[in-house]
Amino acid sequence: MNAPAMRDQIQRLEDEMRTMPQIEIPVRHWFADGVYAREITIPAGSVVTGKIHKHEHINIISQGHITVLTEDGMKEIRAPFTMISPPGTKRVGWAHEDTTWTTIHGTHETDLSRLEAQLIAKDHDEYLAFRTPKLVEG
Repeated sequence: MNAPAMRDQIQRLEDEMRTMPQIEIPVRHWFADGVYAREITIPAGSVVTGKIHKHEHINIISQGHITVLTEDGMKEIRAPFTMISPPGTKRVGWAHEDTTWTTIHGTHETDLSRLEAQLIAKDHDEYLAFRTPKLVEG
C-alpha cells in the first residue's frame, strides 16, 4: 500500500477511535535551554494515534514494548529505543506493555499552547500547507 493510502487508513482509524471511550494519558513536560520534551506512558493494551509533527524530532522509548504503524509500514519496538522522526509522520500504536515514549524538540518556547501551534499540524492538509513555500510579492 502506498504512503497516501496508508495515511488515509490511519486517519480513518483515528476518526473511528474518537467515537469510542477514551483513556487519559497524562503528559509530562520537560524544559531545558532550547529543548522541550513531551513524555507519555501508554498503558498496556491501549491503541493510540500520534500527532503530526511539523519538524524532525527525536523519539525515545525508555520503557515497554509497542507495535507502531506508519505510512512506511509496521515496526515492533522494544525499549530502550531511540529514533529520529521525519516531519509529517502519522502513527498508530498498540502497547504490548506499559510504554514510555518521549518526543524531544528544539525550541525556546515554554508556553504549551504556543508550543502546540509551533510543533503540531492538526491534520495532513495543515502540514502540507506549512511545508509549502509562500510566495512573497515584491
